[in-house]
Amino acid sequence: MNKEKRNMKITVCIGSSCHIKGSRQVVEEFRRLIRRYNLEDKVELAGTFCMGECLKGVCVAVDDKVCSVSHDTVEEFFNKNVLECVK
Repeated sequence: MNKEKRNMKITVCIGSSCHIKGSRQVVEEFRRLIRRYNLEDKVELAGTFCMGECLKGVCVAVDDKVCSVSHDTVEEFFNKNVLECVK
């Protein structure tokens, strides 16, 4: 049986608290990684305002799971939570 690869949505908070903590850099790094692995047709990248988790840092939701990501942890986060699921 072939396991079909699924589409995924990554949503990055761009509200004021996350913006100050580097959400723009996080978005740019996600864009770069999505292009690097040719996942434009499998991964949707979106922005949203406040996710209600302001103390956690840059909030990122992969599908419905909210996590904290920084510019320094984006690639590790992407490899574990995105790449393994769609490749």
